[in-house]
Amino acid sequence: MDDVRWLSQDEQALWQNFILAQQDLDRVISADLAGCALSHADYAVLVGLSGGDGSGVRVGRLREWIGWESSRLAHQLRRMESRGLVTRSPAADDGRGTLVAITEEGMARIREAAPGHVRTVRANFLDLMTADEQAVLRTVFERVTRTITPDRPPLSGLS
Repeated sequence: MDDVRWLSQDEQALWQNFILAQQDLDRVISADLAGCALSHADYAVLVGLSGGDGSGVRVGRLREWIGWESSRLAHQLRRMESRGLVTRSPAADDGRGTLVAITEEGMARIREAAPGHVRTVRANFLDLMTADEQAVLRTVFERVTRTITPDRPPLSGLS
């Protein structure tokens, strides 16, 4: 126990505020997306797929980009496929992988949800900061991600 660097009061307050803000944002965003019959998880998958060329994305690449465990993504894709939001098919190049593609219904849903989602993200997160504060947070969050998951691909999209 002597080698533990305990949190100072300021560090503890920062950490607790981060956790509360994350939970509050998740709750507000989930409520917003529910109006379009999408879960937060649905939206994450559809965003990952909507920027591509329509030919599909390998499940492994989508999993890395979203940052989920394989089993969570597999269950989510099954649910979304049964609702007509995505399709899954064997990869043509090697037959071992699976490609996931967004359907017309999935694209329609994300187009419907995106404006409200962006308004919610702006009102409850981005517009509460200056450009300099956003740059600092982006740098910090990128550093955290690189530390915890150094092999995660950059968030420039899946295409």
